[in-house]
Amino acid sequence: MSQKPTVLVTGASTGLGAIYADRFARRGHDLVLVARDAARMQELAKRLRTEAGVKIDILQADLTKDTDLAKVETRLRDDKHIGILVNNAGAAAHGNFLQQTGDELANLVALNVTALTRLANAVAPRFAQAGEGAIINITSVVALAPELGLTVYGATKAFVLFLTQGLHLELGPKGVYVQAVLPAATRTEIWERSGRDVNTLTGVMEADELVDAALVGFDRRELITIPPLPNADQWNTLEAARQAMLPNLAQSHAAERYRAKAA
Repeated sequence: MSQKPTVLVTGASTGLGAIYADRFARRGHDLVLVARDAARMQELAKRLRTEAGVKIDILQADLTKDTDLAKVETRLRDDKHIGILVNNAGAAAHGNFLQQTGDELANLVALNVTALTRLANAVAPRFAQAGEGAIINITSVVALAPELGLTVYGATKAFVLFLTQGLHLELGPKGVYVQAVLPAATRTEIWERSGRDVNTLTGVMEADELVDAALVGFDRRELITIPPLPNADQWNTLEAARQAMLPNLAQSHAAERYRAKAA
């Protein structure tokens, strides 16, 4: 691309999405902002047009609705100026698994999993054909920690982590960069919307610090970026242990430990 690519950001009206929009605008990228709250996006766009001098389009969309999601997919497929997708839109549900309803969980999966996957799928073929482009998927450290009790939310974020790793293997050789960003507790409106008080938590990172750290990982072309993790060797050790298992997973017979006769 001769010019800086346009960046499409989902969940762009507030929180991490709004900060990603701000940071990419200040880097000189035009933007396409996607969220449900058009008024907030208009306010953000007005400020960034003035402060950064970039072009900004707004797509009001509820990504849990097929018609709205299809509109964003079409933009990603057809707009050759878009060279970076920030898959940020996401939500958490109230309560724990026993308290959550089927409809609540379906909406959670629709946004955190289905919409994110479809948007990546919409843009990936064009990126692969061009031999360039980037997809940033916002997941969570909860993907690594079922002990935290956010069962379905964590499962959706584990899906996003796996998806990113798989896309890296498939798209990386074609010149497409894919990044998974794993925040821990971050001060955004997701807490209030899921009925939790962020002020009762410890170790909460400010959203701007999280995005700035994630963009350091982006510039380094990291596959996995975990801004709160002090020691990267811990992730590397976990990944090495997983890799070490792979040759042992394809066997013609059950492992000996499962074939011992009962006493």
